[in-house]
Amino acid sequence: MALTDLAIRNAKPGPKPIKLADGAGMFLLVTPAGGKLWRLKYRIDGREKLLAIGAYPEIGLSDARKRRDEARTMIALGKDPSREKQRDKLRSRKQAADTFTAIADEYCAKRRRDGEKGWAAATATRSEYLLSLLNSSIGRLAIAEIEPADILGAVRKIEGKGNLESARRTLQLASMVFRYAVATARLGSDPTRDLRGALTAPTVTHYGAITDGRRVGELLRAIDGYDGQGHTKLAMQIAPHVFVRPGELRHADWSEIDLDNALWSIPPEKMKMRRTHHVPLSRQALALFKETRSITGPSGYVFPSIRSRARPMSENTINAGLRRLGYTSQEMTAHGFRAMASTLLNESGKWHPDAIERALAHGDSDKVRAAYHRGAHWDERVVMAQWWSDYLDRLRVGSEATA
Repeated sequence: MALTDLAIRNAKPGPKPIKLADGAGMFLLVTPAGGKLWRLKYRIDGREKLLAIGAYPEIGLSDARKRRDEARTMIALGKDPSREKQRDKLRSRKQAADTFTAIADEYCAKRRRDGEKGWAAATATRSEYLLSLLNSSIGRLAIAEIEPADILGAVRKIEGKGNLESARRTLQLASMVFRYAVATARLGSDPTRDLRGALTAPTVTHYGAITDGRRVGELLRAIDGYDGQGHTKLAMQIAPHVFVRPGELRHADWSEIDLDNALWSIPPEKMKMRRTHHVPLSRQALALFKETRSITGPSGYVFPSIRSRARPMSENTINAGLRRLGYTSQEMTAHGFRAMASTLLNESGKWHPDAIERALAHGDSDKVRAAYHRGAHWDERVVMAQWWSDYLDRLRVGSEATA
């Protein structure tokens, strides 16, 4: 006979457990302590098993019957409801542990060690910082529970502070984390896919750079007259000769610089394109490095922080030096030395464009072509490095204003 709510409420505990049958294998177990527990007896693969459905009154009679019917449907399909219940519990625990922050940390660690496709140290540090801005909003949420509105609200907090580019990049990085979760079978789809266009697009700005020969000469003379920190001045003097990225210059280590062979070999983990980059040193660059070595060498960072030799100089040091010389960020930046070299070397017409691109360490998607060009243009790059430094000297003294 099927149970009723009244019969269940009136059921009293006894000295031994009491089973009140409801039908189709389900019964209510009344314990001596007064607990009322739903159970389903069933057979699968010839074995009798018992499924715990829940406790009354948290699960009422109607809900218990629904769960019983769902379990019997599983049994009919050859599935064991007890095993499926245990799998659901494990899955739920795993999902609870798979928070956005946990998966973001895992993704960043992967990108740091991802071979040729891995992040350079500066990129990794910046990316990890931007993702950390989401910790207070969605960081602790299970990644499978995060909705598009949650992400939009989080990045709009960044946007609301006027950091439009940071908001845009953070949304991009969040999408990478979600897609990584999809690829590792912890998420069905990327919830950011429909958020394109939701943020205000930042205005594209270019690095301030001086590319007029006469003004380059003025800049070089101003740097020579810099009266700040000694190795800051040397960093600004070296920068136009080697025209590497600012992060590559400030992270330079004496172990990478071969003064005897006039060669600076930057390891792949410090390069944007994750490939070793060789910089031929002109006589002028070599002399400046030797002078710097007498101050900061012979080991560790070439340009250490003034606070600790265990850290490189701040990313703002060269830009601050340029501001101190009176150049605004629209006029000249640390990155601008690359645009200066690229423009004037190309305008000279003396060098193969690929040699200039290799000197700038710009990437080539064709690995065979990249390898060929590295070998084919090395001799030209050595000659070009010396020509460039000689040309800068002529600009410095004002004897030549154009290439």
